[in-house]
Amino acid sequence: MTSRYRSVFRPDLFAGRTVIVTGGGSGIGRCIAHELASLGAHVVLVGRTAAKLEAVAAEIEEDGGSASTAALDIRDEEAVRTAVAAVVAERGPVYGLVNNAGGQFPAPAEAISRKGFEAVVRTNLLGGFLMAREVYLAAMRDHGGAIVNMLADMWNGMPGMAHSGAARAGMENLTKTLAFEWAKSGVRVNAVAPGWIASSGLDRYEGPARALIPKLAEAVPLRRLGTEAEVSAAVCFLLSEAAAFVTGATLRIDGGAPLGNRIWPIPPHDRSRPFEGFHRASVPKVLQESEG
Repeated sequence: MTSRYRSVFRPDLFAGRTVIVTGGGSGIGRCIAHELASLGAHVVLVGRTAAKLEAVAAEIEEDGGSASTAALDIRDEEAVRTAVAAVVAERGPVYGLVNNAGGQFPAPAEAISRKGFEAVVRTNLLGGFLMAREVYLAAMRDHGGAIVNMLADMWNGMPGMAHSGAARAGMENLTKTLAFEWAKSGVRVNAVAPGWIASSGLDRYEGPARALIPKLAEAVPLRRLGTEAEVSAAVCFLLSEAAAFVTGATLRIDGGAPLGNRIWPIPPHDRSRPFEGFHRASVPKVLQESEG
């Protein structure tokens, strides 16, 4: 491809630095990996499916960036420890970690089984903790660094996703705790909380949840969904030296969706223009169907 990521940051922002991105094989994680690579970072893509990771690594290299992959389940403590040690042995100190991996399924609380609840909490909370702890012990404790955790719009509860809401709330508190405890090592820990983002993850939903997706923009004051690039830009800022005095914070990227109340109407408008920095982005199928 001749086109490249259109980042708002300078091209050499992360030159010579290694950054691990979990869930880097698709969606927002893929976008973050592309932007980091375009800014000079060597990106280590982590996820469960090797083929997806390798496809994204090939894209990055085709665009002139540098990437490698590590296929593992972040909920597996020993696998995480082994993978992080291998990255440090090969690449040296890890500068950044983006705890992006996660997953959930829509269901009312009374219909969520213990197994289902535990699976989501282990993915969205435990896995992020294991990655952060091992990266800290293996590299950041001695060399400093920055961690960005992925949350969600769960400020008013998360009806239909009690398991994910609980896990994301736990990750917000963990972010604050790690920011305090690891400051002594020169490590900053922050989080981003995306709202409804037009990403490939939307295509995983079926049934009533899928039918609601084309209507989500009506509940956002900016009257649109966010883009993957808008989340990635926030992550890159928090990883950069420009955020050197920012730690324990959560940056919300939600178009103002949690604001207001049910009796105050959101007037229709088209005044908000999305940032389309990701040159390889595509519109989720569920949104294409609604437009058709």
